Amino acid sequence: MSNEDRDSPLEIDKIIHEPARLQIMTQLYVVDEADFIYIMRQTGLTWGNLSSHMTKLEDVGYIEVTKEFQEKKPHTILSMTKSGRIAFENYRKMLEKVFEGLDN
Repeated sequence: MSNEDRDSPLEIDKIIHEPARLQIMTQLYVVDEADFIYIMRQTGLTWGNLSSHMTKLEDVGYIEVTKEFQEKKPHTILSMTKSGRIAFENYRKMLEKVFEGLDN
């Protein structure tokens, strides 16, 4: 990493960078889609906390939320959008740049 690169501010996506949203995005990056309960169990987030972060990710277009009924019970499916996948990959690359210049 050159001095010029070190002097320029890193533009880390603050939407993804928040720990709970990073967990959600990481889970969705490796699967096509997942239901709300699965994501809740994988991340350890509460119902309300997951719902709040899910809405934030949906509002910026990083995930798509589909609500349906299965046997008269609500069922919520989350999936990463194309722009969400691109944003996550860019986020990952930016973190790699951050750690690239560290000495062992």
